[in-house]
Amino acid sequence: MDKQPQGYGIPMQGQPQAWMARPPGIPGVPPGLEYLAQIDQLLVKQQVELLEVLTGWESANKYKIQNSVGQQVYFAAEESDMCARQFCGPRRSFTIHITDNAGVEIIRVHREFKCCAGCSWCACSRGCAHEVTVESPPGTLVGYVLQKQSCIEPHYAIMNAQEEELLTIKGPMCIISGPCCPDVEFNMLSKDGTTEVGRISKQWSGALREYFTDADNFGISFPMDLDVKMKATMLGAVFLIDFMYFEQSGNQNQNNQLF
Repeated sequence: MDKQPQGYGIPMQGQPQAWMARPPGIPGVPPGLEYLAQIDQLLVKQQVELLEVLTGWESANKYKIQNSVGQQVYFAAEESDMCARQFCGPRRSFTIHITDNAGVEIIRVHREFKCCAGCSWCACSRGCAHEVTVESPPGTLVGYVLQKQSCIEPHYAIMNAQEEELLTIKGPMCIISGPCCPDVEFNMLSKDGTTEVGRISKQWSGALREYFTDADNFGISFPMDLDVKMKATMLGAVFLIDFMYFEQSGNQNQNNQLF
């Protein structure tokens, strides 16, 4: 497996972080995804970038990914063009490098820039729909998250490497995170939409953090026995949802109204 690209290692500042012990290898499971076989919840915590808070200059996102007892499972760092971050905002192309505690890249999440993408009414065409690809290890495709056509509510297909839709995600009609509506929930359903099997929750982080930064917290829950490749793909869905609905540009709390 390739080492993490230079500049996207583990952050060394702050208090030491307790990491989840790496489980033994499992036949048929991509190296590094053994962690996901042992958990049914993840917390994705975006780090506050001081320069961005003070200047409004959009910096590359970084996230801690923790289990339910606060142990860090992975670290995620965005790779994107500096000019695109300033001028394309949350619509920008990005690659998220997800590493373990040794700095080895385990999962890679990528989204291409699509100038005409975003409107859920037009997402019937793949060229007008946002999507991310998920690889584990990097270079080996394990799944897709594809925006689907809908009237108002966000709707996504979770697909395997063969582009077979296995799960679906449906969001709420009103996506507003605040003290009166602390969590915004995106429900993960069976393919036919009849059975809830998990969820992604955007969690309220407090007024100062929400209004003056774009650092968001997400919780993910899924069945313990869900295929680890689908768990990794669902993690990729978190980043797509974050950029589409909660990522701020230039420190202005837009909530991405263009979407």
